[in-house]
Amino acid sequence: MATAAMSRILPLLVAALLLAGCGSRDPLRPRSAQETPVKPATAARAPTTAELLTPPPIARPVRQDEVLSRSEERKDDPFDLPPSR
Repeated sequence: MATAAMSRILPLLVAALLLAGCGSRDPLRPRSAQETPVKPATAARAPTTAELLTPPPIARPVRQDEVLSRSEERKDDPFDLPPSR
C-alpha cells in the first residue's frame, strides 16, 4: 500500500521540483541571432518592447457603473404580449 502511494507521489514531487527550478530571475531578452519584430508597413518606426506589451484602450475599456443617466417611463410596447398557451 505504501509503495503504491509512493509510486504515485514521487513522480509528482520530481515534476514539481523540476518546474520550480526552471524559473528565470533575469529579464527576458531576444537571443543574439534572433531579430526583433519587423516595422509595420504604415508605421514611422518599429514599436518598442514596452509599446508591444501595453494593451490598447479597446482591450480594457473604461467601465461605466451607471447604465441609465436618467430615469424615464417606458413607452407602451404593442409587441410585448403574454406567452400563448
